[in-house]
Amino acid sequence: MLQILHNPRCGKSRNCLVFLKNSNKQFEIIDYLKNPLTINEIEVLLKKLNLKTIAIVRQKETIWIENYKDKSMSDSDIIIALAKHPILIERPIVIDGDKAIIGREIDKLESFI
Repeated sequence: MLQILHNPRCGKSRNCLVFLKNSNKQFEIIDYLKNPLTINEIEVLLKKLNLKTIAIVRQKETIWIENYKDKSMSDSDIIIALAKHPILIERPIVIDGDKAIIGREIDKLESFI
């Protein structure tokens, strides 16, 4: 079953959710702000996305700019920051088994699912 890491306040995330509902595929909504991912879950997610750690960071978020932007950080440091501040995780993310995609663009989602 598909999963979506969803933030109800995000327009791109809401659009992705509508797309998934219209796809007639079963999916689970994960509100990752209310139920933050663990460090291990973020590491697994990165493997599924096949992206560098920094690629899933919302670098324009105030928390990132004020606390992390100009620091030299390892991937582990970034993952710890993401676990501590889930708002920093790019959204929406759609997971299908052992692969995942950042679902900001509907055309990429169509080919993904």
